[in-house]
Parts: sequence; structure tokens; C-alpha cells
Amino acid sequence: MTNLLFGMPGGLLMVGMLLVGMFLFAIWIWTIIDIIKGEFRDNNEKVLWILLVVLLPFIGTVLYFVMGSKNRIA
Repeated sequence: MTNLLFGMPGGLLMVGMLLVGMFLFAIWIWTIIDIIKGEFRDNNEKVLWILLVVLLPFIGTVLYFVMGSKNRIA
């Protein structure tokens, strides 16, 4: 028997994927805002983090929270 949710087969899976996608998008936006609001040693470092997070969203976000957020001044 096919799971019908919202009239589509596999609809529950699609809803779950949508929720995960929205959660990851919100974290990505939050990361960009955190970089823009934060103060770094120089502006080049801020621009580099923004470029990294925008061009490589998943990897850039993870790297920022592992390495970049520790390099902020405030």
C-alpha cells in the first residue's frame, strides 16, 4: 500500500525532506548574518568567510562554526 499524504505517493517523505531543507537553509542564513554582524581581525577575513559560506554552503557553514567563530573578536 502506498503512503498517500497530500495526494502524492511518498508524500510524508517529501514533507520530511522539505522540513530538513528549510532547517538547513535557516542555519545557512543565520551563519551569514553571524559573519556580517561579527568583528574579525581584518575585513579580509570577513569577506573570505562570506565567500566560503556562499559558494560552498554546507562545507562553509560547518567550517565556520568549527574554526571561524573562534577567530572573531566580538
